[in-house]
Amino acid sequence: MRRDTDISELTRDFRGPIVASGDPNYDAVRELYNAMIDKRPSFIARCRDAADVMAAVNFARDRGIRIAVRGGGHSGAGLASGDDALMIDLSLLTGVRVDPAHRVVRVEAGCTQGDMDHATHAFGLAVPAGIVSTTGVSGLTLGGGHGYLSRRYGLTIDNLIEADVVLADGGLVTASEKENADLFWGLRGGGGNFGIVTSFLFRAHPVTRVYGGPIFWDIAHANEVMRAYRDFLPAAPETLCPFLGLKTVPSTAPFPKDLWGRRVCALICCFDGSAEDGERALAPMRAAVPAPLLNGLSEMPYPMMQSLFDPLLPKGMQWYWKGDFVHELTDAAIEAHLEHAARAPTELSLMHLYPIDGAVHRVGSADTAWRCRDARWSMVICGIDPRPEKAAALTRWGREYWQAVHPFNAGGGYVNFIMNDEGADRVEAAYGRNFPALVELKRRRDPHNLFRNNHNIDPDTRCRTDAA
Repeated sequence: MRRDTDISELTRDFRGPIVASGDPNYDAVRELYNAMIDKRPSFIARCRDAADVMAAVNFARDRGIRIAVRGGGHSGAGLASGDDALMIDLSLLTGVRVDPAHRVVRVEAGCTQGDMDHATHAFGLAVPAGIVSTTGVSGLTLGGGHGYLSRRYGLTIDNLIEADVVLADGGLVTASEKENADLFWGLRGGGGNFGIVTSFLFRAHPVTRVYGGPIFWDIAHANEVMRAYRDFLPAAPETLCPFLGLKTVPSTAPFPKDLWGRRVCALICCFDGSAEDGERALAPMRAAVPAPLLNGLSEMPYPMMQSLFDPLLPKGMQWYWKGDFVHELTDAAIEAHLEHAARAPTELSLMHLYPIDGAVHRVGSADTAWRCRDARWSMVICGIDPRPEKAAALTRWGREYWQAVHPFNAGGGYVNFIMNDEGADRVEAAYGRNFPALVELKRRRDPHNLFRNNHNIDPDTRCRTDAA
């Protein structure tokens, strides 16, 4: 996009502010969650409603301008922005309307999980989402969405009822099981490839207080803990979501000072129920492993559980992450994990295994674009640090760790954990057998690939399955 592009026509049709590259607040507005990504869009169109989104899409399409779309701006790959692009910024669209009688909630596209949780919690409800409250609802949902409630209530997309979408032709449609069903299928895991969602309608569930928090074991016991966890999870009640981490205890409150900097194997647990019932659910796991260094479990409101990681992971950190779906956690895989986790370059760098069984498995692999319905975990390896000079070390560690454990894992990974340097093959692998259908949908809905600043499904792709 040329710096001297005349945006007066867009300004006439646009209610929200438009921030140009020379404006005093430009750097603050363009900033992304992942500080490793530094893009400079020519203009940022800060939409106030769906009409603004429609105007911005029409303006960019008619002039051949690249579009980048920002919801919460939380994308690890930095896909919310682009050099010389028109950033269509949805972050001012933060309305949430809860219908407690029907247990549904309408969420605008700029909302974070925290916005949604705050509104639903007042009515004793929650929508299954991720584990960090600053995560944008839009990006999380369009990629699939797994978190503390997934074992019981499914992925975020499994609770999506409908979405309002601005298409490449600038028109606004509603996608649901009954209306634009092909588009609705693709939105549930296919990312931002088919249009710009302006609002989501979700099914909500009765969730108020949970029993949750971290349990830490010394890294010397990690092999034993990981094997016990592997065996425990299939029989664990779906009201319990325990995800496993290989981590370092952060050198900050509220962690005990004598544990700061100590390498640990962790379970971060969330039980939808009382402490008494939660302890009963965890009893078989506790019986199989040594006493922990720290037991941080307590009863708390669900939004508090959702924000436990927030103080450790503020906006502006350096991030490099890679993911995979995992069917089995073999003894050999555990050894590879422990070898590479021990080389973590910074205190915040980690590996997490998120359970995606239970209710997630009760949806067919072809029922939504998100296809890996038979895996047991979604793995992520994250190199994290506030210091820019650590970026190369974070990237190198993440890649080497992933290369070591990938042979034990499934062919693809969660699209929200794919970085922007991984290539088209990784995107195709993420969707597996659903990829050809996504290419066909792209050809119908966005044949000129207007929405391409994403983990792109190119309409001109001749995927392996096409040729078979």
